[in-house]
Amino acid sequence: MRDPDDFKPLASSFRTMKALVRFVLLSLILVVVALVSALTAMRFAIHAREVPIPDLVGKAPAEARRIAELEGFQFALERQYFSARIPEGRVLSQVPPAGTQIRRGWQIRVATSLGPQRVEIPNLLGESARAAEINILRRGLDIGSTAEIPLPGATADQVVAQSPSPSANSISAPRISLLMAEPSPPQAFVMPSFVGQTLGGAAATLRDAGLRTGNVTMLAAVGSLAPTPPVNAVSPPQPPPTSVIVTQNPAAGGKVILGTAVNFEVR
Repeated sequence: MRDPDDFKPLASSFRTMKALVRFVLLSLILVVVALVSALTAMRFAIHAREVPIPDLVGKAPAEARRIAELEGFQFALERQYFSARIPEGRVLSQVPPAGTQIRRGWQIRVATSLGPQRVEIPNLLGESARAAEINILRRGLDIGSTAEIPLPGATADQVVAQSPSPSANSISAPRISLLMAEPSPPQAFVMPSFVGQTLGGAAATLRDAGLRTGNVTMLAAVGSLAPTPPVNAVSPPQPPPTSVIVTQNPAAGGKVILGTAVNFEVR
């Protein structure tokens, strides 16, 4: 049998390890408690600075600004809208809304009332952009967004739609947005190959497609020289329609638009 004294070092090591584990656990508990306390304190500190947003609707802008700044908020006057409910010149709406809990220093954005709609929305359809702009501004309205759209047959820089529509009632904002016509892009074609075809047949095809025949050059036959035109000649003789096309410009496969001239070299 082993002597009991042989187990004493082992028991001492076990007690030391147990004490170390207890110390580590206690340290972790203290760290967790400290973090929870810090987060709680931070949360209370943050919420302690939060106050409800004052109700500014119906007040004059100067009074609304004074109230907001006294409560520690910034004040921004942004837009104006028609309203049959709020008198002209008074605060119509606010963001954030009244009662919202928020920290001091944040901005309150307000819109004011223009009173009931008294101006008639003009009919701008068919007018140019400049004429429509003058018509809008002289009525005390603002120009909203402007967009362009290609419309076949429409005159470029012409109003083709507006929002609000002409003579609209109960609109909210004093702005008119416009949709303008822009020139339609020219119709494009993929150039076919005319090499090997007769000049007369290619010319007829081009004419039917809305294209035209350009310069036509007669190449000399293989082993011979091209005839030299007389000095007093006005223009060289045109190749006959039965001439065969050797090259073309623009080349086959390229994109061309209506009215493009196609040049040929023929034999």
